[in-house]
Amino acid sequence: MSSRSTCPPPSGASAIRALVPLGLALALGAGCGGEGASPAADAGTPAASAGTVRALPTIAGCTVFPADNPWNRDVSGDPVDPRSDAYIARIGASAFLHPDFGRDPTYGIPWTSVPGTQPRVPMSFDYDDESDPGPYPIPPDAPVEAGGDRHILVVDREACRLYETFDSRYVGPGWRCGSGAIFDLRSNALRPDGWTSADAAGLPILPGLVRREEVLAGEILHALRFTVRRTQRAYVSPATHFASSDTDPDLPPMGMRVRLKASYDLSRFSGPARVILTALARYGMFVADNGSDWFVSGETNTAWNDDELEPLKTVPGSAFEVVRLGEIRR
Repeated sequence: MSSRSTCPPPSGASAIRALVPLGLALALGAGCGGEGASPAADAGTPAASAGTVRALPTIAGCTVFPADNPWNRDVSGDPVDPRSDAYIARIGASAFLHPDFGRDPTYGIPWTSVPGTQPRVPMSFDYDDESDPGPYPIPPDAPVEAGGDRHILVVDREACRLYETFDSRYVGPGWRCGSGAIFDLRSNALRPDGWTSADAAGLPILPGLVRREEVLAGEILHALRFTVRRTQRAYVSPATHFASSDTDPDLPPMGMRVRLKASYDLSRFSGPARVILTALARYGMFVADNGSDWFVSGETNTAWNDDELEPLKTVPGSAFEVVRLGEIRR
């Protein structure tokens, strides 16, 4: 796909503030984590200038959160956190970014959408005191993430509500899960303070995934989600939950946002890698869970081309900086 770029590759600050779409919108059958692609309205529209309406991300025909939501906010001009160097050092300045998704169907996190008529089924949760009660519109054959977390992500495309579960197992007629959360995609409402979600940080998962259809469209319009091996016993908004007993202040709190530095040269990147890195420069990515360091999440989709994602693995942790944090809650 890199050969389809219609503009010269930007670099440095110009790559962040003059993000020209790559013209990668190909007439391909881009999947949506196990279902057919749904058109992403204005997915390739460049950043709006003052006085114009900026395009917002869409999933299954639903706009994903209001324009002023933290997931949709351009943070390329925000100040750097005073502890940025310490946080980056603890994650690994010499370690490298890693796409935790690819052609292999056991990689990434799958998702699906359902109509408003999808039957609601009973739910039970191990952490029921921090879970939104059922019923949920989860089909019996909903795609389940491979591996230990066993996430399910389902969008009601008529109500524009997102249903996410962790450690999900079908026990007909419903599901037994570790935890479950419902997000209104038209609202900025967060989880209650101290509550988890299907993710350790209390964040939604699907809005932070790299999705193939938006990469093909040439522009990702939102922040991404990534994991680190160790976090501190703290969180910052929009996260609402910590998942650690470690009080080391140099460890990242859940919800910490990093972005690609304006000085990092993007000129050697093209195609999907450049689309993803451009989003990381503009919107950044949130610490969402404990896992491998610098693993950025994407949807399960066998249409991914691993060769096009491989250049992401050359980006070191030192290329990132921490956007100034709000109140750290412990």
